[in-house]
Amino acid sequence: MISGSSGGPDGGGAEFTAEGLEPVLREACTTAELGSHSAELLRLGSNAVYRLSSSPIIVRIARDPSVRAEMERAVSVARWLETQDFPAMRVPTAVAQPLVVGGLVVTFWESVQAREEYATVAELAELLRRLHWLEEPESLRLPYFDPLAKVAASLEGLDGVSAEDRTFLEERAASLGKDYDRLDFVLPFGMIHGDASIGNILRHRDGHAVLIDLDGFALAPREWDLIQTAMFYDRYAWHTEAEYAEFVHRYGFDVMNWPGYETLADLRELMMVAWLGHQVTNNDGAAAEFARRVRSLRTGEGRDEWGPF
Repeated sequence: MISGSSGGPDGGGAEFTAEGLEPVLREACTTAELGSHSAELLRLGSNAVYRLSSSPIIVRIARDPSVRAEMERAVSVARWLETQDFPAMRVPTAVAQPLVVGGLVVTFWESVQAREEYATVAELAELLRRLHWLEEPESLRLPYFDPLAKVAASLEGLDGVSAEDRTFLEERAASLGKDYDRLDFVLPFGMIHGDASIGNILRHRDGHAVLIDLDGFALAPREWDLIQTAMFYDRYAWHTEAEYAEFVHRYGFDVMNWPGYETLADLRELMMVAWLGHQVTNNDGAAAEFARRVRSLRTGEGRDEWGPF
């Protein structure tokens, strides 16, 4: 994934390291009647993500033990999207989940393919357009998305950053909150993915694109699902002009022409920076990138030097 939007304190009884999570993985797989031998650790950040060698299954262990309700909802969303024949990550039908092992929340997902291959922003636009036409059932009990609450939660527990930087980010959040309250959205309110970016669309082994990371599904203005692709092009040059033009063409709306674009982009950017701030104590690369991004927010310059993280 290119970026994240949340970070929290470690929880549960297990140390959130490759070694500390081994017994959690082993017990969870045993409960699900899956083999954990020679599982490959793909990612260790807000979640630990493993690929099982015994079956085409991905195991996700959440660092924050408070996300059980979110993961229950993600599993429900995945099962409902399958009934709609919507291209998204699937969950194994035979596994009751999520599980809680060692105080940590564990979920199981069908592997998209043997190696991780991202799809295109054009395909992301197509899937978002299709997703935004769906009418979610009340049974999903999707929450209302509140970006201001999300930002506040992201800024909590930034113990590894300086008091000066934390104060700056909090003051920026307060200012953006006032701007957000004055926005007039133009797209219909409804179901969103919540973290729609090139990092959350993978190529399936049969060739089609699928959405992953379904725990951010919520009810909100649809502009939120378009903002990352726009700012990745506009602010960081992570997408080309041609790629973004195709994204706009496929979806049918250019969020950059909407007057609220800068405010929404600033909010999403602040989430990205705060998320990175939670990684600084155990990752030198994250610490350097966090410092670069905060300096950029202070000066308004250097966003084109940001690196995907």
